[in-house]
Amino acid sequence: MDVKNFLFGYEHLCIVQNKDMFNVAIDSLLLPNFITINKKIDKILDIGCGNAPIPIILSTKTSASIIGVEIQKEVYELALQSVEANNLGNQIEIIHADINEIYSNLENNSFDIITCNPPFFKYSKESNINKNDYKTIARHEVTLNLEQIFKISKKLLKNNGIIGLVHRPERLIDIIEGMRQNNIEPKKIQFIYPRKGAIANILLIEGRKNGNSGVKILDPIYLNESNGEYSEQIKKMMK
Repeated sequence: MDVKNFLFGYEHLCIVQNKDMFNVAIDSLLLPNFITINKKIDKILDIGCGNAPIPIILSTKTSASIIGVEIQKEVYELALQSVEANNLGNQIEIIHADINEIYSNLENNSFDIITCNPPFFKYSKESNINKNDYKTIARHEVTLNLEQIFKISKKLLKNNGIIGLVHRPERLIDIIEGMRQNNIEPKKIQFIYPRKGAIANILLIEGRKNGNSGVKILDPIYLNESNGEYSEQIKKMMK
């Protein structure tokens, strides 16, 4: 059953979800608040947009045209409903397709920013996967892996264009290697912790196509206070 909820703490934004699918997680709040955006940004691509939380949040930060690509038809339909519910059809376009099949038809060097909240886990026949296809595709590199993401980004990003990922810290080396193999230089990294004293469980990383070497490690973000409430850092993002 489809349900319309507020999108995190944004009281003026909503998201259409289905409890049988992979619902919005905090990752989708973190990435659009991490990515570097300026007034010159004209065109953004969100790969694997799900039900469109990242494009919708990005729309509060830029007037740029945003395209979201989603491979799963039922999830794509949720994204359409989410965009319509927020009256953002003039800014956000949702495409139902496999990005690996359509990216060669998109214009080279045409996007200022690419965002992606990709599947986190490597996939093999021995992988302990969820039998729900929606969650399997969202969590495991069944239809999209890091190598493909960076190959696509190399083709579609403008010179000095940005790609931003939210991922897991244990994949950091894989990400950096994949970026550099495709002429993308890591420029900004931030680690996210469940709370102070815990081990980081989320990674935010941004790279620039043909960028100069040199990376900044930003201050950490803590998701929760000791009492379990969202931290002031997260509450600020939601305002």
